[in-house]
Amino acid sequence: MSYDNDNIFAKIMRGEVPCEKLYEDDNTFVFMDIMPRADGHCLVIPKTPCRNILDASPAQMNACMATVQKMARAVMKAFDAEGVTLQQFSEAAGGQEVFHLHFHVLPRREGVKLRPPGSMEDFGVLKANADKIRAVLAEV
Repeated sequence: MSYDNDNIFAKIMRGEVPCEKLYEDDNTFVFMDIMPRADGHCLVIPKTPCRNILDASPAQMNACMATVQKMARAVMKAFDAEGVTLQQFSEAAGGQEVFHLHFHVLPRREGVKLRPPGSMEDFGVLKANADKIRAVLAEV
């Protein structure tokens, strides 16, 4: 399978589609998931073309995982979470819907189930949640 330069995440990185950006460095980009399964649910993506972990280079994986760890710590603090769930899906049979490598970072609390997939969040709520995370990141 080949990489599609017009996938939604590539368009978000290029600024063609709006997002609640949380963090960016030379190699990764982080933004809020618009269909969050938990408050604070965000996505970490590499800035370079990569379909999923099956074609990712070691450098892309290393950059993403360093940012995933940074974001896991930030969302846990921002939402007073007790843990974090990471999700990554590769290829359609594995559950992948957007074919640009991405890691879901979800803050979790004991006994609180994830919301069902597919429900768009109010943009005001997304912004408020993003502001909490950005405030934690500004402290670092």
